[in-house]
Amino acid sequence: MSGVDPGRLDDKELIKELETIHRTRHTTLLHGSNDALRAHNERMAALEGEYLRRHPRRSVAAGRTRAGARERGNGDS
Repeated sequence: MSGVDPGRLDDKELIKELETIHRTRHTTLLHGSNDALRAHNERMAALEGEYLRRHPRRSVAAGRTRAGARERGNGDS
């Protein structure tokens, strides 16, 4: 894996890394080599895993759950 170990990043650095990798995801998927996509997947999983480890009780929006999605699918849109 390239980049700094996510466990060594402070919270601000971790968020910045997550914002960057999410911003570049689409382009990497569409135009990156297989190696680039693999590296991107590994780095994103490591960063997201570290975020979830630090914030296991993060706020979850009701609309971002299966139940919330079902409610949106009932003609309310």
